[in-house]
Amino acid sequence: MSNRLLDHKVVGQKIQFNYQKGSLQLTIVTPEIVRVLVDATQGDRSYAIEGNKVQKATFSVTTAPEQVTVKTSALSIIIGADQRLDVFNAAREPLVQDYLGKRQPLPRGMDAQQAALASAEGHELTAEGATSHGYHQVLKQLAPDEQFFGLGDKTGFINKRGYEFDNWNTDDPAPQMENFTRLYKSVPFLLGLKNGIPYGLFFDNTNRSHFDLGKESDAYYFYSVEDGVLDYYVIGGASLAAVIQNYTYLTGRTPLPQKWTLGYQQSRWGYQDAAEIKRIAQKMRAYHLPLDVIHLDIDYMDGYRVFTWDPHKYPDMKQFLAELKAAGIKIVTIIDPGVKEDPGYSVFDAGVRNNFFVKTPEGFDYVNRVWPGESVYPDFGRARVRAWWADNHQKLTAAGVAGIWNDMNEPASFNGQIPDEIIFSDEDQAATHGKMHNVYGHNMSRATYEGLLAQQQRRPFVITRAAFAGTQKYATVWTGDNHALWAHLQMMIPQLSNLGLSGFAFAGTDIGGFGSDTTAELLIRWLEAAIFSPLLRNHSAIGTRFQEP
Repeated sequence: MSNRLLDHKVVGQKIQFNYQKGSLQLTIVTPEIVRVLVDATQGDRSYAIEGNKVQKATFSVTTAPEQVTVKTSALSIIIGADQRLDVFNAAREPLVQDYLGKRQPLPRGMDAQQAALASAEGHELTAEGATSHGYHQVLKQLAPDEQFFGLGDKTGFINKRGYEFDNWNTDDPAPQMENFTRLYKSVPFLLGLKNGIPYGLFFDNTNRSHFDLGKESDAYYFYSVEDGVLDYYVIGGASLAAVIQNYTYLTGRTPLPQKWTLGYQQSRWGYQDAAEIKRIAQKMRAYHLPLDVIHLDIDYMDGYRVFTWDPHKYPDMKQFLAELKAAGIKIVTIIDPGVKEDPGYSVFDAGVRNNFFVKTPEGFDYVNRVWPGESVYPDFGRARVRAWWADNHQKLTAAGVAGIWNDMNEPASFNGQIPDEIIFSDEDQAATHGKMHNVYGHNMSRATYEGLLAQQQRRPFVITRAAFAGTQKYATVWTGDNHALWAHLQMMIPQLSNLGLSGFAFAGTDIGGFGSDTTAELLIRWLEAAIFSPLLRNHSAIGTRFQEP
């Protein structure tokens, strides 16, 4: 027996549909954007969308037996039994339509013991339903020629049809391959072309989620999320570019960068001291090679303590940065979120004194291990913590640091994954790591952006490894720890293209490859391709062949 539609009510630009079981709410955001809330009248807090985006729009509501049609100047939305939702453009061409059949999960061929072993080895199993009480899934019809783009910098081909992907920010040092379902960023924004007609779907939920884009079946694609509210936006537009414009209207746009940030940037994990960096700068100038920026990786810090520098390697950091600036070279320093557990270290002491670190369920500061050793994690979901973190950058910007590179902010942890039940904050409310994980880097980048803006009085340069939808307002991104492999040079093109399609206009890769050993030929070919990417940074790992041009 179907779940009958009982009635509907229009309040402003919201239309509430009540069923025998549950409800569905539409909000006309603009004539081309409609928000869908399932079994809720209010969504979770949005970290991607800031402010009220609803524009005054005219629309009509027409009732027929067993269904209601809502029309704007650009979209036609049909609501029917079983919370069915079908969206068409003004020409009545289908954009997204609910799939009314049942999922047919792929057979796994595993008993319970095999499944447990597979899970322990990192193989995530997708099945209909989940143990979480907040699990949701939505199935949409899949047309024979439908193509999919977006989702940030997931690996593989530019067209994502036929593959599955997870949204759970992950620091995986293994060489990225096209079968990776997740990387450092979670951008649950999907672009589609159905019979050549474009549309977008943005799922505004920070919890761990999954897209199956026709792997399981040629009849449907689906999105599922482990917890929270099923809250998504259907986005129309006359072209893919128009759909992206509508999406970035919601989530924000990349600000115009300072000119120097578009120049050539040289980096390496392993520059030992000021003298070595001066030699790099001198050789670049001697060979008449462009050089606008040098990045300092974790080696510049005093024992990997954030917001410090090693006084032996950099005895006069301010003078050192002034000399480089006079030569036309800016310095960008790395900052990780892990704060060394070290009584007497001012950043740690201030965080403990003000209760700024994430907690165990028993109320203790949660400790894991990253580069400084035993470390605690700032609770970036709280405004006070973000303001404190922003203020700490004064130690660097006052010395002349031009930009900040946020790394390890998935957040990474060496002693196993952070348990989902660890207590993080969702602004003024307690939340779990499971809910806040995917926006940890987003909130860190927001804090960094606001700190640099206040201290430098100019457009901030922030680069981040981990991100969520909307992070493009605060930071540029790169695709993370790639390798000096020809396959990774090839993969750069679809990764950067899909980042651009996902609203991240300022993006790049580690030119030449971060891990493994590059060759002169590979570096040259990589530069030839990367010259067309906005972020132009050569970066390599300690222990690999030096790859300065």
